[in-house]
Amino acid sequence: YTKAAASEMQNRLFRRLGAWAMLPENKLREELAALGLDGPVDGDALARARRLFARAIETPGGLKIQTIHSFCAGLLRRFPLEARVSPDFTELDDRAARLLRDEIAEEMASGDDLAAFDAGAGLLSGEDLGTFLSDLCRIRACFHPSLGREEILAGFGLRPDVDEDALVGATLAPGDIDALRQLVPVLMSGKSKDVELASGIETALREPRGAAFLASLERLFLFGAKAANPYGAKIGVVPTKDVREGPAAALMPQIETLMTRLADGRERRLALAAAEKTLALHRFAAAFLPRYESRKAQAGLLDFDDLITRSAVLLSDRTVASWVLFRLDGGIDHILVDEAQDTSPGQWQVIERLAEEFTTGEGARRVERTIFVVGDKKQSIYSFQGADLAAFDAMRDHFTAKYAQIGRAVVTLELEHSFRSSDAILRVVDLTFDERVNRGLGGSPKHIAFHVDRPGRVDLWPLVPKAEEPEPENWYDPVDLLPEDHHNVVLARRIAKNIRRMIDEGVAIPTDKGPRPVDEGDFLVLVQRRSDLFHEIIRACKAAGLRIAGADRLKIGGELAVKDLTALLRFLATPEDDLSLAAALRSPLFGWSEGALYDLAQPRPEKSYLWSALRAGAEGHLATLEILRDLLDAADFLRPFELLERILTRHEGRGRLVARLGPEAEEGIDALLNEALGYERASVPSLTGFLGWLDAEEVEIKRRLDTATRAIRVMTVHGAKGLESPVVILPDTARRRNDVRDPILAAKAGALWKTPSEESPALIAAERKAMLERQRDERMRLLYVAMTRAESWLIVCGAGDAGDDRESWHSLVADGIEKAGAIDLIVEGGVGRRHESGTWPSNLPNRAGDSPRREATPLWVHEQPGAPVRAPPPLSPSALGGAKALPGEGARNEDEAMRRGTWLHRLLEHLPLWPEADWPELAGTLLSEGPAAEDSAETETILAEARQVLSAPEMKALLGRGALTEVEVTARVPALGGRVVHGTIDRLIVSDSSVLAVDYKSNVVVPGRPEDVPDGILRQMGAYAAMLGQIYPDRRIETAILWTRTGTLMPLPPEIVRAALLATTIP
Repeated sequence: YTKAAASEMQNRLFRRLGAWAMLPENKLREELAALGLDGPVDGDALARARRLFARAIETPGGLKIQTIHSFCAGLLRRFPLEARVSPDFTELDDRAARLLRDEIAEEMASGDDLAAFDAGAGLLSGEDLGTFLSDLCRIRACFHPSLGREEILAGFGLRPDVDEDALVGATLAPGDIDALRQLVPVLMSGKSKDVELASGIETALREPRGAAFLASLERLFLFGAKAANPYGAKIGVVPTKDVREGPAAALMPQIETLMTRLADGRERRLALAAAEKTLALHRFAAAFLPRYESRKAQAGLLDFDDLITRSAVLLSDRTVASWVLFRLDGGIDHILVDEAQDTSPGQWQVIERLAEEFTTGEGARRVERTIFVVGDKKQSIYSFQGADLAAFDAMRDHFTAKYAQIGRAVVTLELEHSFRSSDAILRVVDLTFDERVNRGLGGSPKHIAFHVDRPGRVDLWPLVPKAEEPEPENWYDPVDLLPEDHHNVVLARRIAKNIRRMIDEGVAIPTDKGPRPVDEGDFLVLVQRRSDLFHEIIRACKAAGLRIAGADRLKIGGELAVKDLTALLRFLATPEDDLSLAAALRSPLFGWSEGALYDLAQPRPEKSYLWSALRAGAEGHLATLEILRDLLDAADFLRPFELLERILTRHEGRGRLVARLGPEAEEGIDALLNEALGYERASVPSLTGFLGWLDAEEVEIKRRLDTATRAIRVMTVHGAKGLESPVVILPDTARRRNDVRDPILAAKAGALWKTPSEESPALIAAERKAMLERQRDERMRLLYVAMTRAESWLIVCGAGDAGDDRESWHSLVADGIEKAGAIDLIVEGGVGRRHESGTWPSNLPNRAGDSPRREATPLWVHEQPGAPVRAPPPLSPSALGGAKALPGEGARNEDEAMRRGTWLHRLLEHLPLWPEADWPELAGTLLSEGPAAEDSAETETILAEARQVLSAPEMKALLGRGALTEVEVTARVPALGGRVVHGTIDRLIVSDSSVLAVDYKSNVVVPGRPEDVPDGILRQMGAYAAMLGQIYPDRRIETAILWTRTGTLMPLPPEIVRAALLATTIP
């Protein structure tokens, strides 16, 4: 099914056949007998076995062990004329296909198909256009040319002549609008619910009489989705009883009849809306898909789906199929289909046509010709690639019937023995998938452990509770940085800590050759998707000093080495790009320090470029200048690959990047070089073109995590298919939302546009429900695959919410492990559960010979950088404790006082900059989101208070243009234990000899002297004084309070504010 699997199978076969050629006779007889060779293993059998390796090597074209896509590509190249394809066609990779789709979409948006493009674009509300086009091509078989407007409307149960006007006419009767208008004033005299209904009716009546108008009335007069009578009429519920039986009694018969018609017509409205969107989808597809096929044909391109469909058409075409099969027939005696549960219907069609000759004509008499299908329906997890379990069953029945016609039986074998997992693991697996959850597995699994004596364990850790979402402390904090107490971070650290402990203690792992100490290579961590938890586990393992293979997918653009190289390339393309040059200089390619870069950049004249400054100061940077000048001279003449190779080889860039970033940087560097070669094959090479090529799409490559590295592997369950490990950890087991994510539903009747669940007609609701069931079943199979990767020890843990429906993986395994007879297990975070079988070996000391032999390296190579010390968050001067007001402040609460103070601060900051005549209008604008939006009297009060302050003669110097406003200050304050304090000073006046900090206070009760100022305010001003003293050590620091209630300025003696600050206690 994959190239890696085909390669692995071929390598295993060659290894076995090669060993047979050299084995002693007794050993070879034992191996052949173990395989089940019929009859005695005589000398002829031994000779044939020894010659198999040479025959396999000498087979023309090599052994035919390949993916079905590779087979189809070879078939089309062998019969291009019959298949109507170019003899030298190129297989279209994902990147080239995306670029082609985007190019066609741009042509449609500016050409004759603009109307069709607008119809399709109108469907998108946040969806990525590239993803939409990819989905369109993936299910292009669902867009039948015969599906027109009438057929689509009929599919939704609508007549061909239905439209919005007809819909409204069928729902609204004469007099309904008048009745609604008459009902409004009656409702206004009722209870709050009646008034709310009246407001809703008034809003609806202002809308045009269309489908949106009907939807507004439905929201008013029909129940919701979660009611006992979903979307039923609210007859007898609205209006309230007093209004309904009182002043509105005469109107109620008409209103209740309208409610009934709205309930009856809702399905038709939803169906028409969904049909119109589906029509727009088909209209777009009818314009896009022919262009896509035409452009591929012009360029001689075939995508992966084309390989299958063209091959199936070729083998089914009566005019040429017999000829093709005849030519192939002589070369095919046996067909083996591996991973058959993941084979799509199109692929089965190819296999069916290839095997047709096995049961007809001459082929039917050659009994040695066989078809051998290996598949496990419990492991079908690739529906997103077209896998269809129904096709698996259908093909089994098909071949059974075909072979019955020639008197031969299809033998079906059930492989119940597991050659991988221990009995404890298999028992928990069987009990986890009971009747309640086994629908996706086609029945309750029953396993028999082949290694019956191997000890086994299943551990279930308690879930790490979901952490509360913290409020961001600063606007500039990274949005993707998880806090230290986030549940995913906590779980990742527990996993890393547990692995570290097991290795340090020499925990033993049972093997066929006896127990041995566990090491990093024994651990496989499987997640459902590459979420935050995936990356946190990798990060935690690295921090714990564990060898880890990294992620199984590599995003080239996110690699530090690639970022450094592309920054240098951007500078070479545009030497005026200061940012790219600065990034390149700070990278390991040049190794500049932050200080050296600042010394170069800061003194340069305004509007001058960093490159000019570097050339002007050449004396101190000769080595850097030599490299950059060499690369600039070559940039216009070398292709991107050659330019990169010059950086990496001649100028030793590869060695510098690897020395700084580690050996894992090699993969990113090599991937970038491969992208350069791919770009040069597809386009006329240029440096700017290559940079545009990289920016056009985020390139991701698959990494093969080799067990030979003896490092922890972290990957998705899909990526681990076919792998195994002594210890498997499943951390991604909390509840996941099961929702249909694809905007296009591939229904049997044709493609449908998915509407929101509450706005879905019966047709789409049924298709959505069926898809959710299929997704749920596949998630069960995914859990089965994950659990059965473990050989000896399975550890199940999780972080977040388990959910109340017992559908999370954690809950399912918890049920299974309890049925197996689990015991308590003390783990970090609480009490878990354990089920085990056999006698687990005692801990063993790590022996020198247990790990792969490595060259001696300096000790510092193995030292992990210390975890960054997270400084406590800055203190705020206004949050140092203490009272902020004197007794008698009134009933105004703290939040209200803070809001009022904020509004007043805003006026005092901005009003002095404008003529006094403009103050009222400006105040309304400044307070538009505050009191002006709620209470004009409050606006006048605040403006009057601000005017009083600003009009005082002694305030002019303080509040004039020479003063600094809203000055942010940050410093470490020794009096507060050296903690960082960050605050904003309302007004700061700096002179040659002194610095005055003024803070506005809008207290109702104003103290008469500094000694009576509330302690919390004195602490705040003391903090300002301490910070300013560090910034201006040669000047006198003064502080003062501007009391806005009285418009007076109160200077504060330095000794009072300092004493208040020293008395502050920081927890």
